[in-house]
Amino acid sequence: MTSDGNWEKIAAAKRAALAEAIPKEYRVPEQQLPPESQLDVTSWPKKSGWFSSKELEITDSTALQILEKVASKTWTSEEVTRAFCKRAAAAQQLTNCLSDAFFDEAIESAQALDEHLSRTGNLIGPLHGLPISLKDNFNIKGKDSTVGFASLVNEPAEYNATLVDILEKLGAVRYCKTNVPTAMMIAESVNNVFGRTVNPLNRKVTSGGSSGGESALIAFGGSPLGIGTDIGGSLRIPAACTGIYTLRPSFGRFTTQRCRSGLAGQEAVASVNGPMARTLEDITLYSRAIIDAQPWTLDPKMLPIPWRQVEPKKKLKIAVLSNDGICLPTPPVLRALKETTEGLKEAGHEIVEWDPKLHRKALELLGRMFVADGGKSVEALLAPAQEPYRPEMQQYEDAKELGVLDMWKLHLERSELQRQYLEQWMSHDDLDAILAPTTPYASVPHGDFKYVGYTGVYNVVDYSAVSFPSGVTVDKAKDTLASDLKAQSEFCQGARDSYDPELLHGLPVSLQLVAQRLQEEKVLAMTATVLQAIKSAGKANL
Repeated sequence: MTSDGNWEKIAAAKRAALAEAIPKEYRVPEQQLPPESQLDVTSWPKKSGWFSSKELEITDSTALQILEKVASKTWTSEEVTRAFCKRAAAAQQLTNCLSDAFFDEAIESAQALDEHLSRTGNLIGPLHGLPISLKDNFNIKGKDSTVGFASLVNEPAEYNATLVDILEKLGAVRYCKTNVPTAMMIAESVNNVFGRTVNPLNRKVTSGGSSGGESALIAFGGSPLGIGTDIGGSLRIPAACTGIYTLRPSFGRFTTQRCRSGLAGQEAVASVNGPMARTLEDITLYSRAIIDAQPWTLDPKMLPIPWRQVEPKKKLKIAVLSNDGICLPTPPVLRALKETTEGLKEAGHEIVEWDPKLHRKALELLGRMFVADGGKSVEALLAPAQEPYRPEMQQYEDAKELGVLDMWKLHLERSELQRQYLEQWMSHDDLDAILAPTTPYASVPHGDFKYVGYTGVYNVVDYSAVSFPSGVTVDKAKDTLASDLKAQSEFCQGARDSYDPELLHGLPVSLQLVAQRLQEEKVLAMTATVLQAIKSAGKANL
């Protein structure tokens, strides 16, 4: 760990090194950059003239399509990798989404994959030739995993995260790492080293956190599939802010071994990792590939549960959570929930109400777990470079350490809450899922993401969840705030105060579907059923 106390100097040098890591041929000429006033830059690649039609065709493809094209030798892994390196470089220049870029190494890997396929006629594995982006905390030997701390700059990892090794064996190509907030414990991706990642759909709002570098990169088209992590909503929140898909699995399905953490050793609430992509099919494809690789043979904490094919039920029973009693969702989120529920009813699914009676307690427990060490983990990483606390990290600066006995009591409270939540679920005969907002917002202006309650609850109970775009977008004419509503809490007031339908107009609105623990296959299959109901309802309304 560096002992140089000048965090600003360290951060500036790291940013300069990252800028230098972008090859000259991937630096957008100044005259072709979109103006600062252009908030939505997702259309820029097509309109810029900077990409060839082939590069656009490749980078606009899904992971599934890419794998099929590479397997059939229609495209080489090398040309796919070069196209995504170029688009990722553009994404970095327009949204500040990367923390590392190693494009030359990626191209070498892709060439080796092409050579193997040409020589043997066989694919290395089910992800052969697919570029996959990785959140900053996934250790890659010889690369930094700063997780937003100046003291971890120029402290390269001595080994790969277990998942990184698995991905390589499956044939994936790694080419970049993505930005995170300090310690990965803020719902927006901002830190003192790399600065703030912005949302490519609207650069005045957040792409979420802590996997917000991933969500910005994917939404821009700079990655066909990326891997993020989730301890309180860090996959689902950024996916929702950018209108992409993600799976938050239960602990025990996807290995987190040998990753870096901002709260290393904290296991009262488990951090998990999962895929982020532009289609549900890509999420399912990845999930099956990872589980088929039998991660339990490498990581003793993984459960030996092979992939279980799920036959979709014709009629689902879904409990709807529309208001957790703490923070009322903003108008577009409530409208998305209402329209999705109506679509499900029209398709013949049974809808019941979910009583959020345990949610306040769950969130109180989550908050206590995060700061149980008195903020010492964060302080130990800030101190060597004399780096200040960011304002978003105030709770860590103010925290008081729990003793061992109080920590054990906290574990008992958590286990009892998990039992009560299961009991409530089982009281609804044959309940399949809960449909809920992913967040109370479509997105928020930078600095305004204050409430993670709708996601954090499911980290405490460790349930499987998919965040998906509902098909609804913010409409400034339809989605106006009712002036007579009384705020339920300071979070609720904050959501109302920051809500700006003019600013958010046109942004996608996501929801989450939650299944019980370790039901990844089921929740993915059920999400497909929900999407079908939304599609059918949309056609009926035309």
